[in-house]
Amino acid sequence: MKPAKFAMFASSVAYTIIAIQVSCKPAPADSAAPSAAAQTSTPAPQPATQASPPASQPAPQAAAVAVKIDNFTFQPKELEVAVGTTVTWTNVDDVPHTATSKDDPQTFDSGALDTDEKFSFTFTKPGKYPYYCKVHPHMTSVITVK
Repeated sequence: MKPAKFAMFASSVAYTIIAIQVSCKPAPADSAAPSAAAQTSTPAPQPATQASPPASQPAPQAAAVAVKIDNFTFQPKELEVAVGTTVTWTNVDDVPHTATSKDDPQTFDSGALDTDEKFSFTFTKPGKYPYYCKVHPHMTSVITVK
């Protein structure tokens, strides 16, 4: 490359580097024009079909409650939950048990749960739900859904 062309090329590169450095500097706080960084970090607008709940009202979350089957009892024996709550029974006894509603027709039935097995049911309607163990009918309990 001839010296004149090299000098022109070198000054073009230097000018480009300086221009890049200047454009990457943050704008002064009193500047009315937004910086390039601010322009690129602005999120894209969301489509109108996606509705978000207002910030003051968090999205409802389903509650979860545990019932332990231990020593031939349901613990707790009586339970009060809100509509939409999921109750999970866990058998920690050494023998099989069930969690079976006394309703006719049955609202839920876990089937036989062996040691450390679980069964979950979500209560979608208010009411009283008495239940028992089919294997040991003296084991009874009730869930009240409000």
